[in-house]
Order: sequence, then C-alpha cells, then structure tokens
Amino acid sequence: MRFIADLHFHSKYSRAVSPKMELDNLAEWGEKKGVAILTSADFTHPLWFTEMEKRFLETSSGVYRLKNSPQSPFFIISAEVSLIFPGHRIHLIVFSPNLKTAKEINRKLSQKGFNLSADGRPIFGISAVSFVGMISKIDPQITFIPAHIWTPWFSLYGSRSGFGSINQCFERFASKIPAIETGLSSDPLMNWQIKELDQKRIVSFSDSHSLKNLGRNATVFELPENFRYSDLVTAFKTPYRQGVREKKPHVASTIEFHPEEGRYHYTGHRKCSVCHSPEDSQKLGITCPVCGKLLTVGVAHQVKKLSRAKTIRPKIKIVGGLKIFCHPENRHHPFISLIPLREIIAEAEKSGPESKKVAEKYSLAIEKIGPEIEILIKTPVTKIAKSLGEKVAEGIIRNRTGQVVVEPGYDGLYGKVKIWPKGQKKDKKEQISLF
Repeated sequence: MRFIADLHFHSKYSRAVSPKMELDNLAEWGEKKGVAILTSADFTHPLWFTEMEKRFLETSSGVYRLKNSPQSPFFIISAEVSLIFPGHRIHLIVFSPNLKTAKEINRKLSQKGFNLSADGRPIFGISAVSFVGMISKIDPQITFIPAHIWTPWFSLYGSRSGFGSINQCFERFASKIPAIETGLSSDPLMNWQIKELDQKRIVSFSDSHSLKNLGRNATVFELPENFRYSDLVTAFKTPYRQGVREKKPHVASTIEFHPEEGRYHYTGHRKCSVCHSPEDSQKLGITCPVCGKLLTVGVAHQVKKLSRAKTIRPKIKIVGGLKIFCHPENRHHPFISLIPLREIIAEAEKSGPESKKVAEKYSLAIEKIGPEIEILIKTPVTKIAKSLGEKVAEGIIRNRTGQVVVEPGYDGLYGKVKIWPKGQKKDKKEQISLF
C-alpha cells in the first residue's frame, strides 16, 4: 500500500516557524495536502515532547495518531538537530522508534549538558561521529538521515559547511546512514550524479516552517497497510529494484519542488544581484564582480563539482499526462516535479499567493475536489475546470507535463516559477483539445 509522507518540518518551538505549527493544525493540513504520514518534529524540545505524550495514541509499534482524531494522518517520531564542530556544520534528521526511546535520547542529551529548551532544532557542539555513536547505543533502530544535503551553510555536501562524502563525515558509522534528503534546491536527478549515493536512498521532505508549505516535497513509501516504524526503516534501507522485485517496504517515488525554485540553487550574491550558473562560475570564478566578496556557492555548482565523470540522464515517461523522471537503470525510484496548487491559482488569478482571493479558491478546491496532491497529479482536468475555472485547469496540465519556466534562486533568495511566461500566446487549438 502506498503512503505519501512528509517527515521533516518544524513545530512552533523552532526559530522562524509559524506559531500555528501545532498538532491539530498539522493533522488538518496533512489531510488537505493528501499526506498520510507526518512527523512529530522537534521531539527534543521539552514542552513539545510533553504535548506529544499527552496527545499521541500508538496505533502500531512506533506509529501514532491523535487521540481526539483516530482518522488523522499517522505520526512518526523525529527531530532535526544542528551539529557544529571544527570546520563543519551539518543538520541531521533523527528518527526514533517510539516516544519511550525519544525520551531516553532527550535524557542522554540533557546529561551531556545540551540545552534542549532553547530551540526546537537544537544546536550541539559535537561531531557527527560522536553524536551518532552516542545516540545509537540507546536503540539500534534509531535512524539518521543527513538533512537538505546540499544547502551551502548547514549540510553534508554544502560548499561552506560540509564534507566531500558520507564516509568522511560519519567514518565508522557511515553504514548507519541509509538515505539522504535532497532539500529544496536539489532533486533526485542531481543526486543520481554522485557515485556514493548509488547505495543510498534519496528521499525528499518539505522542511516546512508553515502549514501551507507542508508536502511541497514528499516521499511515497510502499508499506504494509498496518505498517510499523520498523517497516519505515526497512524502506529507507531497501534498494528500489530489490523492493519492487521482492515486494519489500521501499521508497516508491518522490514528489519534488522544482530545485531551481530553491533558495540556493545557483551561485550568487543577493545584495549585489549577482547570479551565476555552474558554467558562469567555471568561467568567472566565485568572487563577486561587484563587491569583491566570495559568492555563496550554490547547489548546482556543488553537484557538478562532486559528480561522476559520465552524466546520468533520465528516462522520461508520460503516464496519464504526468511527466515522470526514471533512472535509466532503475537503480533509484522515479520522481515528479510539481508547482504547489496555491502558486498555480495565484498566477491564473494574477494575484499574490497570500491574497484572500487565492486562499478562498484554494479552500474551494480542497472542499469540492479533494486533497492538493491528488488534484495536482490525477484529478480529471474537466473536474478541475468545472470547480476552479479553465485557466487553473490549464495550469494543472502545464504543471503535470513540465511546461514551466523557472528563474533560479540563489544566496537565500527563492527562485521564481512561471507557468505562463510573460508575452506567451495561447494556442487556441491546444485550448480546444484540452477542454
């Protein structure tokens, strides 16, 4: 059975996070998005952990639902931690088998003198090797995944914060890292270019700080109907081909934010409005031509730097009008790239994504049609046109087939995505065939 999951975002106790990121709201928005498995997030924070203990009901081993909402999305226990040690700064997602083990992790960290109350995403002055070694002793089922692995500032492969490989970072514990998270500025195709990732799963989650961004990146797992935490761990460890062949729990696919839209896709300097592609950087270097300071080296540049000699190109399949990217050797799962529904509605209505008009139409879509991801992927276009208008329906089609234009983000500035580039004329014949 397939479950859409978003297993990395934050609670209201993390810095720069919406105060609305509470359990009831997360469950409600998980349903709106069509995400069946969520994370507890931030289990290291004492106040948030107390809330989890009060509100969660274990439905199978290590899998929870809200006590007052037995049909709510499932919750898995996880948290993101920031490890800062000489020459390196990385973020790591920690998955706990259950609340009891999470409590033991918190107790161990507190004994070591770490302040867990300061932030939902705590900062520890400890190396990745020391941290994984210490926490692994508590329970062998605890799982670690490097977060947003390419982000310049806090990630394993980041240009200013990381290492050149998983082995360098985790040393003797490298085998305890079954998967990596793409982050918003990369997608699986970019990660296919890295040879050591041939042996790792490539997963994607939203890292959302607000409710509306839940599920913008998500992972589709093949799991038993009454899955347990251990099934999720198996899915993280099982190669795609083996999972499909033997029908074991595995990562079936991922739903991706267009990586160009991520805040660190290209190299640049926001203050000076300088933005370079990897080819530009190769010619011009990484010094800002305006102020002379170092540019923030982007994900695309870093991927090219660490890539294998021969580029892996995807096989493209169109299934039900949906463009699917497949690994040429089926070594990794397929993926799709989508623009969130709010952005499509906003462009169709020529209004801001945060406007009242867009919010009302988005709510109408969920009420009349169904969850957002289902609308984006498989709802019949005629049904969308009837409820939301032909312009939005056209945007959905262009979204599914990848007919979009993205101006890449850089140095903390989000990229800009357009479904209808300025000045583009509609093809009347195409419009007639669509509707």
